[in-house]
Amino acid sequence: MNPVKQGWDTPTSQLPEEAEHMPARSIITARQERLGAELRKLRERAGLTGREAARTAGIAETKVSAMEAARVGVSAERVRHLASQYACDDAALVNALAAMATERGVGWWEEYRGLVPAGYLEMAELEEHTTYLRTFQSAHIPGLLQTEAQVRALLTPSVPKLSDEELERRVKFRIARQRFFDGTPPAPYEAVVHEAALRIRAGDRKVARDQLLHILDRAELPHVTVRVVPFGVDGFAGINHPMLYAGSAHPQLDTVYLDTPHGGEFVHAEAQLSRCRGVLGMVEHAALGVLESKDFIHSLVQSM
Repeated sequence: MNPVKQGWDTPTSQLPEEAEHMPARSIITARQERLGAELRKLRERAGLTGREAARTAGIAETKVSAMEAARVGVSAERVRHLASQYACDDAALVNALAAMATERGVGWWEEYRGLVPAGYLEMAELEEHTTYLRTFQSAHIPGLLQTEAQVRALLTPSVPKLSDEELERRVKFRIARQRFFDGTPPAPYEAVVHEAALRIRAGDRKVARDQLLHILDRAELPHVTVRVVPFGVDGFAGINHPMLYAGSAHPQLDTVYLDTPHGGEFVHAEAQLSRCRGVLGMVEHAALGVLESKDFIHSLVQSM
C-alpha cells in the first residue's frame, strides 16, 4: 500500500473552519500562482493524482485543483496538512510555503493595478519577498539602480509611444521600487554590469554622468555590491543573457526573471534555476573586483 495514502494523522475536521471556506479570487498574483504550483509539485512527487490527494486529505477534488491553480487561497494549516499527506519531510520548505500562505497584506504596488503593466506589479511583489537579489545586465543599467532621468529616457521612445500620463506613471513606479534598498533588514543586492551597459547613453551626457554617479552612491551601501565586466575580458562572448535571480527562504522557491524579446518571463523549474546560477557564477568570475569596479566607473565619469 502506498505509505503516502496512510497519512491520516491530521484529520480535516481538526483544521480551522476558515481553511475550508476561502473565497474565489478575482485577481491572482504571480506569488499566489507560485504557491499553488509548489503544492502541485509536492503532490506529483508523492505519486498522487488530484482525485487521490483529495480523498486522502478529505476534501473535494475541485478544491485541490482550485488551490493548485491559485483560484482560491489556502491556509497555513492546510499547507502543512497537505505536506504531511504528501510525505514531505523538508521542514524548511513546508515552513516557507506555510509563510507564503499567510501573506494577506496588500503591497504598495496594488495602487498601480490597472495603471501599469501587470509585469511591473509582479516584479515589485517578487522584490518585496526576496531574501537577496543577484542580477546581470549586459545592455541596460539594472532597474533598481536607474535614476529618474535614466528611466524617463529609456521609456520615452517606447513603441507604441506612451502618453505623457502613462509615461509618468511608469517612471514613478520604477523609482518607487527602489524602496527595496530600505528594507528592515535590507536584503543583499549584487549586480554585475557589462561595460556596454555603462557606456550606452539612453539620454544626453548629463543623464549618463548622473547615472554613473548614482551607481557609485548606491554601491556605498553595505548591502549593495556592484561589479563590472569590461570589454577586455577574454572568452566572454555569448554570455549575454540578462537576468535577475531572487532568492527565497528555501532554494526550491527561488525565482529568476529573464528579459526576452517578447517581454519578461519568470522561471522557477529546478533545472532552469541551476542553469541560471551557473551563468551568474560565470559572469561574476569574469567581473572586476568591487574596488576595481568602483575605480572603473569613476574613470568613465571622468572621461565625460
